[in-house]
Amino acid sequence: MRAIRDPVRLIPLLFLAAIALGTLVLSLPMATADGSRAPLVTALFTATSAVAVTGLIVVDTPTYWSPFGQGAILVMFQLGGLGIMTAATLLGLMVGRGFGLRARMATQVERSRLTAGNARAVLRLVLAITVVVEVIVAVILASRFAASHGFAPGEAAWHGLFHAVSAFNNAGFSTFSASVMDFQSDALILVPIMLAVIVGALGFPVLEDLRENGLALRRWTLHSKITVLGTAILLGVGFVAHLAMEWSNPGTLGPMGLADKALNAMFHSVMPRTAGFNSLNVGDFHEETLLVNYVLMFIGGGSAGTAGGVKVTTFFVLLAIVLSEVLKRRDASMFGRRFGHAVERQALSVVVIALALILSATMFIASVTRLPLPDVLFETISAFATVGLSTGITAQLPSSALLVLAALMFIGRVGTITAATALALNTIDRPYRYPEENPIVG
Repeated sequence: MRAIRDPVRLIPLLFLAAIALGTLVLSLPMATADGSRAPLVTALFTATSAVAVTGLIVVDTPTYWSPFGQGAILVMFQLGGLGIMTAATLLGLMVGRGFGLRARMATQVERSRLTAGNARAVLRLVLAITVVVEVIVAVILASRFAASHGFAPGEAAWHGLFHAVSAFNNAGFSTFSASVMDFQSDALILVPIMLAVIVGALGFPVLEDLRENGLALRRWTLHSKITVLGTAILLGVGFVAHLAMEWSNPGTLGPMGLADKALNAMFHSVMPRTAGFNSLNVGDFHEETLLVNYVLMFIGGGSAGTAGGVKVTTFFVLLAIVLSEVLKRRDASMFGRRFGHAVERQALSVVVIALALILSATMFIASVTRLPLPDVLFETISAFATVGLSTGITAQLPSSALLVLAALMFIGRVGTITAATALALNTIDRPYRYPEENPIVG
């Protein structure tokens, strides 16, 4: 009963339960195309990737899994993206008279100003945005698949629905073996997917702010301002970097015309935000492009949405701290508001924990394989940030490495939430302070 009252314990438990159930379903003979039982590691890794809305795969989704298996994967990443967070919020409301203090503090870490008073409105907004975006994108994609790519109506509808749900939930799963590489010249396929990814990655506190205040920027919360500005900056940097670095690469943008170069550069500036679709072969990227992707994947998207990573606000809070130190300012601030020391410490802690996990996993996988270190690092960042992009090495990894990646995907989806919440809940004000002495730093 205590776990039900405390979202800190409830959310990870719900994710673990969904992964366990998903593994069981994918282990059924009817889940595979040939009617055999999927190996346990394959079923577990796929279920974890789906529930954690990552998109990393060890088997080809459209050929290995049956329609039943693909449908189960769709349900898992829909639940992983939205359903479990919604369930945790609803359960918190149902226990007693609304949220207790600890529950409110825990939820606020990922849901900004969400309280018992407006939680129902936020949940209605979550449901409405989910249905509207997924339906609109599914209709556009299905129409395009049928009209321009020769798919039968039923098949086009399935591909459209699958990609719409996958895009909005930032899952990156595709019913095509080459992801969306066969549509790299079709803006009516790539643009709706991009827009769905961006909306899902903004986070629901931002979407709620937009609903309540529209474009009246002065009335936006600091969280919304940082998230929207940060998203715009990161998308712009990603676009310019991909366009410039891959312009002449014969394996990616090189053979394309100007319009297609711009379209695919923009697509790949959006996807590292934790979506995982690819219209270009990531394995053919130059090393400097991979480095840009490391950064974009690590930062991720907005809080309380379907994106992963350490989150945009975390990154820009740390950036503001560095800038204030360089300029010898007393407080770190943005948009005329200073940050509290607790927020600064939480942001720093989340980043340090994330780096420690990624580096530890990278060292382990590099030690059990002979794969290039840049590819291994790309894989571990992609797993922790729940991105799903890969240079193509996932299927080559041994079971031990896959289990490490599965753990990273799980921690990346729920770990930063629980770590930040634990920091918020376990702050203890001692009745005394130690004498101050400063070590040499830098």
